[in-house]
Amino acid sequence: MQLPVQSQSTLYAEGWEAEAGPEDLLTIARAADRAGFDYLASCDHVGIPRRLAAAMSTVWYDPVATLAFLAAATRRVRLLSHVAIVGLRHPLLTAKQYATLDHLSSGRLILGVGAGHVREEFDALGVDFRGRGAVLDECLDALRAALGPDEFPEHHGKLYRFEGLGQRPRPAQDRVPVWVGGSSPAAVRRAALKGDGWLPQGDPRDRLPAQISRIRELREQAGARGPFTVGAIAEPLYVGTPRWDVGRRTLSGGPQQLAESLRAYRAMGVHQIQVRFRSRSRGELTDQIAAFGAEVAPEL
Repeated sequence: MQLPVQSQSTLYAEGWEAEAGPEDLLTIARAADRAGFDYLASCDHVGIPRRLAAAMSTVWYDPVATLAFLAAATRRVRLLSHVAIVGLRHPLLTAKQYATLDHLSSGRLILGVGAGHVREEFDALGVDFRGRGAVLDECLDALRAALGPDEFPEHHGKLYRFEGLGQRPRPAQDRVPVWVGGSSPAAVRRAALKGDGWLPQGDPRDRLPAQISRIRELREQAGARGPFTVGAIAEPLYVGTPRWDVGRRTLSGGPQQLAESLRAYRAMGVHQIQVRFRSRSRGELTDQIAAFGAEVAPEL
């Protein structure tokens, strides 16, 4: 699940999140850890321009700081950046931050990356917005080297070059999983050819089969081998019968009813689903998390 509180776009934030803070994040993360959730995710924006602030809000916690904070309070749940705009930073800096996070969390990092969409962030940091796709492509190559086993990684590309600079601690994992976010043709190609997984950006159910088929086709043509994780973002959920307006798109009902609907994702070839629960308070959210873990997840 994507964590609440740490990003508060009007597209999905609940009213109670505006007054929430670190203690709420800790409580929710611990609830997800106990309930058997696979990962907790945190977003990445450096700054939101005024033209977008009303819709996106300016509440966007830093993903490295947030996930490291929660790593010490959880035991088994994995930690996902969904997604880190890695092109905004030099890959050696990104590698240092996320290698340390993986080390501190005993190998629980999943590095989710994306190209970004807010021009003003790129302009402020001196990064070419129009060329962000090419920047991300090289960042991925550089990060593969910098997050690999070598204490002194090397990369010689068009944009970034480094060698002879040692970085420890190394990641705890032999290979940090890199999942690529986005649903444009370029993002799908990038995920298929350079990633270990794909994080779609809001694809509805009827679009997913064609996207997944395209990923398989691209990987087969390139002779790509190894595990590949296909993700999906489910509709908003409410476990049980809501006694308030949860919205027409929200899936609600008993465990069997919800599980039957969510199993359709598996039939499409999806390996993991990201869920978001409707709630009016932290307590209602943690109750939803517990109910899903105990009653719905076993049916999946």
